[in-house]
Amino acid sequence: MAFEGLSEKLGGVFKRLKSRGHLTENDVKEAMREVKLALIEADVNYKVAKDFVKSVTERAVGEDVLKSLTPAQQVIKIVNEELITLMGSGDPKINIPSKGPCIIMMVGLQGSGKTTHAAKLAKHFRDQGKRPLLVGCDVYRPAAIEQLKIVGEKANVPVFEMGQIDPREITKKALSNARDYGYDFVIIDTAGRLHIDEELMQELIDIKEIAHPNEIMLVVDAMTGQDAVNVASAFDEALGIDGVLISKLDSDTRGGAALSVLSVTGKPIKFVGMGEKLDEFEVFHPDRMASRILGMGDVLTLIERAQQTIDEDEAKKLADKMQDEGFDLEDLLAQMKQINKLGSMRSILNMLPGTGKLTDEDAEAGEKALKKTEAMICSMTKAERKKPSIINPNRKRRIAAGSGTEVSDVNRLLKQFEQMQKMMKQFGIGGNLHGRKAKMKRAALLRGLGGGNGGFPQ
Repeated sequence: MAFEGLSEKLGGVFKRLKSRGHLTENDVKEAMREVKLALIEADVNYKVAKDFVKSVTERAVGEDVLKSLTPAQQVIKIVNEELITLMGSGDPKINIPSKGPCIIMMVGLQGSGKTTHAAKLAKHFRDQGKRPLLVGCDVYRPAAIEQLKIVGEKANVPVFEMGQIDPREITKKALSNARDYGYDFVIIDTAGRLHIDEELMQELIDIKEIAHPNEIMLVVDAMTGQDAVNVASAFDEALGIDGVLISKLDSDTRGGAALSVLSVTGKPIKFVGMGEKLDEFEVFHPDRMASRILGMGDVLTLIERAQQTIDEDEAKKLADKMQDEGFDLEDLLAQMKQINKLGSMRSILNMLPGTGKLTDEDAEAGEKALKKTEAMICSMTKAERKKPSIINPNRKRRIAAGSGTEVSDVNRLLKQFEQMQKMMKQFGIGGNLHGRKAKMKRAALLRGLGGGNGGFPQ
């Protein structure tokens, strides 16, 4: 996961600071030297790391910090604030015009994920109720337009293309089409190269002069580390970019590019790609990312993701059913499928405070356990899911064989589910409890199961 190495090292530094209680100036400076090394190992630009540590040290050795009752916590607070400043103190937004469609020109090197992330961006706007249009101007890379059409269809966004003709002509016709049909956003997928050259830049400059884009969005691959920052500087110098979209951030355990881009180029990160799926895409919030780096989680993003993926009508039906009839294995299966929509177990745990020490092995074990449980429930008949008490030894053997598990696994699932039902009865779910206290208990549990506003499955 992104920043995994940096988070681990910073966690160790802060743990040692906390163990000392009273801090001296030398303690802070020694800790900051370790922080500087951690940043450089995370592939953060050397000057950026040096300036960051200098700024933190100047603030942390002040009398108010060293003589406070919780000096280590004060140092962590300063590091958090400086990380936010490093990545951008605000939440950068797209430059949307007051009239006409917002034109976004996607640029970047070949292989950065530009085409896929053009579709992700289009889906992001479509989910907000807007009408985006994708434009295929990469006429050189084999099957680039076909790829755009495929991801556009998955995102349920139309694609304007005219085959392998001059991309300047395609741009003119696409803009005319967008205005005629009232599209809110026009996202132009331009051609990339394996490296920056004059021919590529001239074509991009020509498209820029034709389209007059409101936003030139540079897509850079997080896996390229400091090269991503160098690419951003080169594109900005030649073309003038407005923002950066970092792709494959979930695959980069260092994260140096995300911490260096703003300081080196002066251009903010606006979006990040966190996986291969079209919905694994986030608006970049510097404060939330700083919290993740320091192991404080990112509950706000998790809640937003839950609100976008969880079907409110289905959640309400489940809540009503639980109140009237109780909770069965059919409902548990439905809840597990909702959890799967939120992303991988590791990405979910990464957003919860206090789970930073969990390893990829822990997350993988959790994923396997969920899949095993889902397989066992899917191997049951509808009657067995509705009434688990009818599952006798013969049925258990059939379920185990059908799900590729052992009878002991089936027994464990049934026992855990029985305990879950008992807990729910204590909350008054599906029982005959009445009155204000019972309603409050029901509401509290249902919120945790996705039935409340902003809730998410647990």
